[in-house]
Amino acid sequence: MPQLASHFIPAARPDSRRLLIALHGLGDSSEGYEWLPAALGLRWLNYQLVNAPDPYHDGFSWFDIYGDRRPGIDRSVLLLTQLLEEIQSRGFKSEDTVLFGFSQGCLMTLETGLRYPRRLAALIGISGFLPDYEKLLREKSAVAAEQKILVTHGTQDPLLDFKTVKAEMAALQKAGMNLTWVEYPKAHTIHGDLEIGRIRQFIQTAFGEL
Repeated sequence: MPQLASHFIPAARPDSRRLLIALHGLGDSSEGYEWLPAALGLRWLNYQLVNAPDPYHDGFSWFDIYGDRRPGIDRSVLLLTQLLEEIQSRGFKSEDTVLFGFSQGCLMTLETGLRYPRRLAALIGISGFLPDYEKLLREKSAVAAEQKILVTHGTQDPLLDFKTVKAEMAALQKAGMNLTWVEYPKAHTIHGDLEIGRIRQFIQTAFGEL
């Protein structure tokens, strides 16, 4: 199975082994998140910006959006699990690694993070969805309830229905997942400094920096 293409942005503090893995949305690429380190302003955080495996127009996709999406999701979960293992071999511990994703990347963050057998620092999903949540809850790892999760969504999202996604995340909460749900009056995007500030705070809290 091929490896995922990605590029690494080192922390401003060279001795730090804390890491955020960023997973883009449909049709985007790792280049679409090169702004994130400056926006978060966390000098002790390294970044691994990852490309999804499937070409899609000028960018990439994590799974097939036209047919059965499940085979692509399962394959991408395996690829991301391999990436997490490879990153650990480079000295980044799982408990010091944040998995972050937007839209399709949010789905992959939850599908991968809740199956992963070791605790991560945090799972952060922005403007995503989780239609196969019942399957995921059946297959979750023994440490899934220990994962710290932040999911945000826009009440005006024209692509992924707000009420549907809210119900999916409520099902995770009901099943015992440690999930914080935050709503913004936004479309299918990141809600500027307000949302970035919430993400920053969640990461700082996960690492005991607040």
